[in-house]
Amino acid sequence: MQVSVTFRNMESKEIAREYVQEKIAKLKKYLDTPLEANVVLTTAKHRQIAEVNLLANRLTINAREETEDMFAAIDGVMDKLERQLSKYKEKIKRRKVNSNLPESSWQMNVFSSESFEEGASPKLIKSKRLLIQPMSVEEAALQLELLNNEFYIFTNVESKSLNIIYRMKDGHYGLIEPQGG
Repeated sequence: MQVSVTFRNMESKEIAREYVQEKIAKLKKYLDTPLEANVVLTTAKHRQIAEVNLLANRLTINAREETEDMFAAIDGVMDKLERQLSKYKEKIKRRKVNSNLPESSWQMNVFSSESFEEGASPKLIKSKRLLIQPMSVEEAALQLELLNNEFYIFTNVESKSLNIIYRMKDGHYGLIEPQGG
């Protein structure tokens, strides 16, 4: 876990830095992936502002709180982050529970491109077992982002068919799904 604390318009206070790190550590229970937090503590006139930007495997969550006390601002922003993370985790859990389609397992093989050019039998470089889970297109896009892959294969809960979602060069997503019936 990496936490960076920046102080603006105020002196750097070790007690505030330690308080923030202690609070951020409690958020780790919501995420399985490494967490990076960028915290900015600002004093502006009679206001104390705490801003947090959380990054976890391409999942980004932002929150901001403004009060008259810095520690109250930190507590407020952490409460907002905890609500957002709890909502995110519950959303994923709910989608998994609501799915009544079975999971399936597929084998993915990667072959050397040179072995095809030589005319000989293809040379296997890598083999990987893929667990194909039932989920919505939105959840598959989220999984694609969380895993930082170029594509993600899943069983679409609406059509009950195998789909592939992929990241295009322009940053948008493409969806490959079977047509007809």
